[in-house]
Amino acid sequence: MPLRRGDRDLPALTVLALLTTGPRHTYEMHRLMIDTHKDFVTGLPRSMYHAVERLLRAELIEVVRTDRAAGRPERTVYGLTGAGRAELVDRVRRLLEHPDPDATLFVAALSFLGCLSPPQARAALDVRRAELERRVDEVRAGLAAAPALPRLLLVEAEFDIARLTAERDWVAGLLADLDDGRLDWPADLRDLAVPPMT
Repeated sequence: MPLRRGDRDLPALTVLALLTTGPRHTYEMHRLMIDTHKDFVTGLPRSMYHAVERLLRAELIEVVRTDRAAGRPERTVYGLTGAGRAELVDRVRRLLEHPDPDATLFVAALSFLGCLSPPQARAALDVRRAELERRVDEVRAGLAAAPALPRLLLVEAEFDIARLTAERDWVAGLLADLDDGRLDWPADLRDLAVPPMT
């Protein structure tokens, strides 16, 4: 299945992924995005708060509890629902499988690669590698079939081939690392979690 409009919602994807490590309140998720360098999430903190509202309405996350510490405002703690976990896996898989001109989508998917099982990640990355190969062949065939033109008019196609080839080769290397066990995979995503803020 190709990318859907919602797949491009990186703040929502990030909230879903952060909640795989356990329930958190919104400010804590915001700090984690900054502290873990999720630079692909833009418009913080407003975009993240809106994402939480959308995910709640869609029942992909739920309110777990409300905390009130002395001298601090009340904080709502959210958790991931079963539907939210399934949606996260589907979104990450689709972002891995489908190359897009917006490279931040792939960066986000790689950031949350651990949300998939190793077989799921391997399958999605292999789909991407094959699609990149198909696109390289397509651009090369287009160049070969084009009338003789000055190179100056074709440098963007050369760049496209170089970019697609480099990404294909990198993905193939990541697949090899996954196959050879050189890519560590936690048995439980909570092992990667930053301790909750108090």
